[in-house]
Amino acid sequence: MKKAFWKFGMVLFVLTVSLIFACSKPPTEEMAKAEKAVADAKAKEADLYVPDIFAKAQDEMKKANDFVAAKKYKEAKTAALEVVKLAQESVTLIEQNKQKMKEELEKMLPDVQKALDETKSAATAAIKKKAVSSKEELQSTIGKLELDMTSVKEQLQAGKIRQASDLARTLSEEIKAQRQNLADLMAQQKPAKK
Repeated sequence: MKKAFWKFGMVLFVLTVSLIFACSKPPTEEMAKAEKAVADAKAKEADLYVPDIFAKAQDEMKKANDFVAAKKYKEAKTAALEVVKLAQESVTLIEQNKQKMKEELEKMLPDVQKALDETKSAATAAIKKKAVSSKEELQSTIGKLELDMTSVKEQLQAGKIRQASDLARTLSEEIKAQRQNLADLMAQQKPAKK
């Protein structure tokens, strides 16, 4: 009886040890799926159109890798599953956010074009009044602004909405700065009243 009990105890011990080691292997399949989900989301430009959720997926991927390195496989598996969920969520929102950004850009472009036209007129007036020290430099600056405007329109047409939006915002700021500079130069040209 003692031998049977001892054999049963050994079998139970071996099974327990086997179970522990079986549960403590890296979640290789889950990690691979998580990496693929992040790569797929990036390929679909989730990083451009859903940056907040995509960043969470990347952070969770880093956590999963850290857990694997620390041999905390259960936590790594949980984190990897969360990565997949977040990456898929970001992919589902890409088109919606892209469309919203496109609509905002299309509303913004007429104002940017108007500001550019006004800046060109102000530049012409400043050149006529000899308020600028370098006519060529001013013309070069205006030319660059016009090229940027053309680039915004081309990128919008090509479906590169985020790039077009970012360039349009930068262009708008550059136009404002140039208009202020021209206004300052023109104000310096006015003779002082006695």
